[in-house]
This record gives sequence, structure tokens and C-alpha cells, in this order.
Amino acid sequence: MVDLANQAAYWDSAGATKTFGHPVERSWLDRIGPEARVLDYGCGYGRLTGLLAEWGFGNVEGVDVAPNLIARAREEHPGARFAVLDDPPRLEDGDGSVDAVLLFALLTCVPTDDGQRALVAELRRVLRPGGLLYVSDLCLQQDERNVARYDEFAAKYGTYGIFETGDGAVCRHHSPDWFGELFAGFERVADRQVLIRTMNGNPIVGTQLLLAKG
Repeated sequence: MVDLANQAAYWDSAGATKTFGHPVERSWLDRIGPEARVLDYGCGYGRLTGLLAEWGFGNVEGVDVAPNLIARAREEHPGARFAVLDDPPRLEDGDGSVDAVLLFALLTCVPTDDGQRALVAELRRVLRPGGLLYVSDLCLQQDERNVARYDEFAAKYGTYGIFETGDGAVCRHHSPDWFGELFAGFERVADRQVLIRTMNGNPIVGTQLLLAKG
């Protein structure tokens, strides 16, 4: 049975070939300095980890469940630091030791409520008071293709918005109300909608949230 909170086998095979396109807004990181401890959780092939290193952040680390993605990250960004998560969502970082976490296109890959709650709880644990959680993910879409997928798989998974891709992943698009519940206790600093392309090349509207740990 596939562990929907992990899906490492997918990300170590078909997922390791994907291209990710969620943009990052540089000004949203102005609250932290170049020495800040930044964690790129679910870093994939290290696109954002490498970008932050280029921007002068000297203490950035990318972590992911897929060894093949981490190998790709190390090859494409040899000057950055990466690690494989052996027991996700558990992190080696101590309580309150991280200044900022990037969580880009990751919740869509952890489709269960319990899996997402466990992940956010672990990120809350490692973030210092006032630390930043920068989320970029996907809310429910209104186009015909996505609505058909939601309808097709709602009964199977028990949550509207969860669907299967054609190449083996189980993903989720979220209601804004769920995000409100999931991130209860965080201060919402900023939010925006962005037009992106999914890992399979389809245009979609993404939701970005900048949150601060209370």
C-alpha cells in the first residue's frame, strides 16, 4: 500500500525527472538576514536552495525524501547543502532553531489531512518564534480538467480535491478554509496568487502565503 504522506517511490522515479515552476518573491525574505538558518523542505532538485544561495543566504539546506532528486540537486547546485529525509516529516533540527522554511508545492504531494498536520507541526517545532513559513501551493481550480479529476476521485479518497496523476502520483488541491485550519496559530504576513505551470506542464493558479510563527 502506498504511503500517501511520503510517496518516495514516485519522487525517486518519474518525479525525479520533473521541472518545478513555483516562483519565489525575494522581498518576502527581507525579514531575515543572510546568516539566517533557512530550510527548503521538499527541495526536489534544489532549484530554490540554489537560488537562495545565489542571493547570499549562507545557511540554507534543502531536504527531500527522494535520493535521486537529492543526487540531481547536488549535481546541479554543487555549492549548496542537501540531505535525504529518512523518516519524514521528522527533522534533525532542534526546537526553535530555524529562521525560515520554504514549503513549495509540497502540500499537494502530501494529500491526507493527517499527513499535512504532522508536517506543519514539525515545521512549527523547528521554527523560532517569529520565524517565517513561506508556502506556495495549489488551491481548488475551476477549470474543466481539474473539476473532472476532483469529481472522479472524491469518493475513493474521501476528500474533494485529491486526484491521481497519469504517471503514478496522488496529489491534492486545497480549499482556502483548509489552509486556514492547517495554519491556525500562524500570523498571515502576506499572500498572493501566481500563474504557474505544474510539473506536467499545465497552466494553473498557485497560492502563496507568508506566515510567521506566533
